[in-house]
Amino acid sequence: MTDALQQALSRVRVPGAHFWSLRHVRDRAATHALQRRGRQSAALARDEGAMATVHAGGGAGYAATADLSPAGLQAAFDAALARAQVSAAHGLFDFRRYPAPSPRDSYASPGVDALLPTAASWHELLAAEAAAIPTDDRIVDWTLAVEVRDIDKRYLTSDGGDLLQRQRLLTPSITVTAAADGLAQIRTLNGGTSRATQQGGLEVLANVGFTGAAGRIAEEAIELLLAPNTPDGVRDLLLLPDQMNLQIHESIGHPLELDRILGDERNFAGGSFVTPDLFGHFRYGLELLNITFDPTVAEEQASYAYDDEGAKAERAYLIRNGILERGLGGLLSQARSGLPGVANSRVNGWNRPPIDRMANLNLEPGAHGSLSDLVAGIERGILMKSNSSWSIDHLRNKFQFSCERGRLIERGRLTTVVRNPGYRGISRVFWNNLAAVGDASTLRVVGTGCGKGEPAQGIRVGHASPAAVFRDVEVFGGVR
Repeated sequence: MTDALQQALSRVRVPGAHFWSLRHVRDRAATHALQRRGRQSAALARDEGAMATVHAGGGAGYAATADLSPAGLQAAFDAALARAQVSAAHGLFDFRRYPAPSPRDSYASPGVDALLPTAASWHELLAAEAAAIPTDDRIVDWTLAVEVRDIDKRYLTSDGGDLLQRQRLLTPSITVTAAADGLAQIRTLNGGTSRATQQGGLEVLANVGFTGAAGRIAEEAIELLLAPNTPDGVRDLLLLPDQMNLQIHESIGHPLELDRILGDERNFAGGSFVTPDLFGHFRYGLELLNITFDPTVAEEQASYAYDDEGAKAERAYLIRNGILERGLGGLLSQARSGLPGVANSRVNGWNRPPIDRMANLNLEPGAHGSLSDLVAGIERGILMKSNSSWSIDHLRNKFQFSCERGRLIERGRLTTVVRNPGYRGISRVFWNNLAAVGDASTLRVVGTGCGKGEPAQGIRVGHASPAAVFRDVEVFGGVR
């Protein structure tokens, strides 16, 4: 990421280009795990390479390489230039209109240079947490793990841009499986589709609730074996943040991606029920609904100072007081559509070009009080937490989600724990049934992974949300 790369790049020639850039990515991960019966594992991974981008004659081309020598970089730029020249004659967009930024700046996660435990110390920490899991024949499997990932990106441009962004992500996880009498139940730290990931160091363990959680999660897995199935019917629904995470992601985040709205994803990841004419006036939900794109929250999973095309990242409302204001589209999608967007052109590694991706997409806290206040305001309802499965149509409109754990609410009080809780709805109808949004005391920073693009890109997405209440939702139980 230092002088050797810049010296190699200084020897590269890109004749006829009106803009070029090189994005160098180095990704290192260490994973430590402890499983039932004392099984330990550790894994190390490293991935490094660079993507050359060339704009020439109004076209754009890309080429990736793991060979960072002068010859390797020159070969990548030659291939990118050739592709740009071909696309100039056939492309739908003239890249001479593209406002290519060239920032000179840097960004670093909290504690990115802090010392972390050795492998032996990580396993001691996991063993201490695992000691709280009860000795019970119904606990048939469990895994505790932590992943530490360091990602360095350097972005260099023909206009003198030089941007270095360094991220450290810590992902602790707990999964416990209980089984008896032909029934199995799984409880996790944050839901099967969510991640308890934050940027930072050891403080993340406490921030996401990992510390001291293994025993409780195991007890809840056993509790679910004995719990009745969730009753079918229409009820008020109280969702905790680790399920709101996926609800926001699927029924707001994906529908607002501008490349999807423009049709780029239809043959792979689907389209959107949102159309370009809706921005500025469409009522997405009730006035309680305030959704922000905010890559400035230091600990959140997808925080950064600039996106992967050099656009400066700033907090912006996508939905304000229920009205749709802007989409999730980077500079290219904004130029193509004429719609307002955000700095969210992102890549998952060195060998992928940037596309519109969610980053930190958050529901702002409301004024309806604490979790106990939200429960007290429900006459007949159900609390659900920790996603276990999801399904949503290709337009991100009709959906069905299931959770790991539910609890009935009767006359303002939490009562019976129930297993296999699920609910279904239609995105706009659901958000227009939003009845209460908890205050900052109910807010949690969580996240998820997300797949999109051709070739496919799995990427890390952040979501922060308080607890929230929805009226008159169709609720159902799973396999009985």
